[in-house]
This record gives sequence, C-alpha cells and structure tokens, in this order.
Amino acid sequence: QVQLVESGGGLVQAGGSLRLSCAASGRTISTYSMGWFRQAPGKEREFVAAISYGGVSTYYADSVKGRFTISRDNAKNTMYLQMNSLKPEDTAVYYCAAKPWNSGSYYSVPQYDYWGQGTQVTVSS
Repeated sequence: QVQLVESGGGLVQAGGSLRLSCAASGRTISTYSMGWFRQAPGKEREFVAAISYGGVSTYYADSVKGRFTISRDNAKNTMYLQMNSLKPEDTAVYYCAAKPWNSGSYYSVPQYDYWGQGTQVTVSS
C-alpha cells in the first residue's frame, strides 16, 4: 500500500505561482509512475502531468504545457508540481496518484492504484 498526501495548494492571483508536493509513505515510489490530476466543480477529473518511475520521461496536458513542471525525488519519496503563470481556469482540487511502472496509460484515471486526498488550488482573476 502507498499512502499519498498532497500539500502546497492555496489562493493565488492570476500570473502567480504555486508548488505542490506529494509525499508518499508505506512503500517506496521508485517503482511507481506518478501523476497529477485535477477536478473542478461539476467536471470530471482530468490529467495534468505524469512522470516515469525513474523521472526520465514527463508528460503534460496541452493546457499546462510550458507552464507546469513535474518532478520527483525518489530518495525523499516525494513528487512535485511547479505551477507558473497560473490562470483562473487552473482552479481545481489537485490530486497526486501512483501506478505501477509497467501498467497502462499515464493519462488514464483508472490506471492509477493510489490517490491522495487532494489539495485546493484557487486562482483569482
């Protein structure tokens, strides 16, 4: 079992930055691919970014490409999401998730076995 806890969310003005963290416990995440997803009120949970188990490969939704950067520190059992140039449409609850390195698509919610409780990000205009 992997337990995931997000932190770093908050209220920020448009154009600002936030850094989300996802701390894992229970097992090492070094054999898990990791992802960030978000869910706005009334909308489905959507893919934001993902990173391979070794951190070599990264994947981004078109809506955040060039503004968000995903990274991980396996020694600290932690993943990060640096969010720059934030827009009001980035407002959502952000979730981190983990899936075995060799299973399924990075982009698909059902492929992820473990989820955090989420952290709220609110971007004011």
